[in-house]
Amino acid sequence: MNDTAAPFSQIAPERGLRIAVVTETYPPEVNGVAMTTGRLVDGLLRRGHYVHVVRPKQSARDQPRVNQRAEETLVASVPLPRYQGLRVGLPATRQLLRLWRKSRPDIVNVVTEGPLGRSALIAARRLHIPACSEFHTNFHSYSHHYGVGVVGAVIKNYLRRFHNAGACTFVPTHELKLQLEQQGYRNLSVVARGADTHLFSPSRRSDQLRASWNAGENDVVVMYVGRLAPEKNIPLVLSAFNAIKAEQPSARLVLVGDGPQRNQLQRGHPGYHFAGMRHGEDLAAHYASGDIFLFPSLTETFGNVTVEALASGMAVVAYDYAAAREHIRHGESGLLADYDDPTRFIALGVQLANDSALRARVRVEARHAAERIDWERVVDDLEVALLAVANVTNRQESAHA
Repeated sequence: MNDTAAPFSQIAPERGLRIAVVTETYPPEVNGVAMTTGRLVDGLLRRGHYVHVVRPKQSARDQPRVNQRAEETLVASVPLPRYQGLRVGLPATRQLLRLWRKSRPDIVNVVTEGPLGRSALIAARRLHIPACSEFHTNFHSYSHHYGVGVVGAVIKNYLRRFHNAGACTFVPTHELKLQLEQQGYRNLSVVARGADTHLFSPSRRSDQLRASWNAGENDVVVMYVGRLAPEKNIPLVLSAFNAIKAEQPSARLVLVGDGPQRNQLQRGHPGYHFAGMRHGEDLAAHYASGDIFLFPSLTETFGNVTVEALASGMAVVAYDYAAAREHIRHGESGLLADYDDPTRFIALGVQLANDSALRARVRVEARHAAERIDWERVVDDLEVALLAVANVTNRQESAHA
């Protein structure tokens, strides 16, 4: 472990904040929270801020990264039960107290709600450092998918107390802000998520890749991208595709991603193409080489894959909430089913498959919708919010001095 912070503690920036980011997951790990956090950290660094990431050690070879404006501290971790490939940080209050006494941040931003995040809130409170948190994942919604449904209410109460302990909580959509306010959450601020329209683009469509799926130029390729896990509602993808294939026998289904259900799904459906984990330009080519994107998850706080599919020029079918509600206009840039209406979801998938003119129009408008979601604007919003909290707290401390 490393709890020293030489460059971070020796800098006295004229404009930049010293920001401690505490997170259970971070690139190169592959998931929506890691991707979003990496994007936001990179954006804050470009704006002249100094960022210290505190995260769990993910493997024996994992080493903290340090450069002029950013560094990392790794803490002890354990595997997250029944969630392959992700580790959570153990409680680290004493380590964080030592670290932040040596190198005091202006503000602490807690990304995840595990023991490490709770330790960060405790340490920040003891040292009178302002702290914010981020609401990324509906863990209480996940709980019944993993055989622990009886503790769902306990998790829900814990999350509310956790986030209310900080000065503010960042949420990705106005819809989620309203829902959480109704549950007793306080001081919520919307900081959305963006789309990388350079990486994810219709221009990356590959006839060669489609040929590897046995899909011709006019064949409909239906895609799902994401974790192959119970909380993602994969059976509805299969039901929708079966209905599409009954109308369009040449249709193909491609599933990109990995997870605990992959082996079972692959054994039960040898005719589908399981692409596994894909990254970077390879992932972008997979998106762009499909036609219809099905996203039936009911547990998202946002759903990064939705905006990646839009940026790739795919015709998206999703439920009317989270990122889909925020960025899709039904019948124009995608098709939206009422929340948890699987019959309607399937019907919309079939409608797109059967109507090539509609599909073409939606794909064009999907790209236009994504072009309005800019990561730089998202980072601007986060920067303004962090500066406001840090300045308010500093003024309050000065008034009591």
